[in-house]
Amino acid sequence: MKTPGSHLQDEAAARLTAVQETGLTVRRLQDDALRSALPALAQLRIRVFSEYPYLYDGDLDYESRYIERFAAAAGALIVAVFDGPRLVGAATAAPLATQLAEIVEPWHAGDLPIEQVCYLGESVLLAEYRGRGVGHLFFDLREQHARGLPEMRWTSFCAVERAANDPRRPADHRPLDGFWSRRGYRPLAGVRASLDWREIGDRDETPHSLRLWLRALR
Repeated sequence: MKTPGSHLQDEAAARLTAVQETGLTVRRLQDDALRSALPALAQLRIRVFSEYPYLYDGDLDYESRYIERFAAAAGALIVAVFDGPRLVGAATAAPLATQLAEIVEPWHAGDLPIEQVCYLGESVLLAEYRGRGVGHLFFDLREQHARGLPEMRWTSFCAVERAANDPRRPADHRPLDGFWSRRGYRPLAGVRASLDWREIGDRDETPHSLRLWLRALR
């Protein structure tokens, strides 16, 4: 007899196999492996987040410090995808209570205990590797990780909001709202986070509104 949630593990295992059959390698990064991958992780984040809708003008030193801090949190997970030796994707998760105040603070306006929420920090993948199931796999692995953490009952993430008529929006841009909804996530009504960053072409940082998405773990 299968235990509750075992079908989800089966789905994750099947998806992992399918991704690996495309020639990619999936690994958890920690200790020496994480330290050696830090420069590539920082560059990957900057490259992917420079695209619409984030338009982030990143800094390698800041990114490296951010990743190190994230990885040092109790219960943190960093998963990476490689094409040979090349890092092409990464995803992170950690208990919400360990995150920046700007991320944690909006939850005080909600009705969920912060200590029961696992925060999915980011999921970044180079454009040429999208469409192979890696995005789904990143969610599978992080949700599976969250189920193994004591107290966790929910997973959540933030996504930047842009106007539908934003002139910088590429013609081929595909919002991920439908993908997230199919994964069981719903936007948390009336709750927003705000983070400052410098956009490409700007001199100074500006505040950005991020919508919080949430799902219950099964």
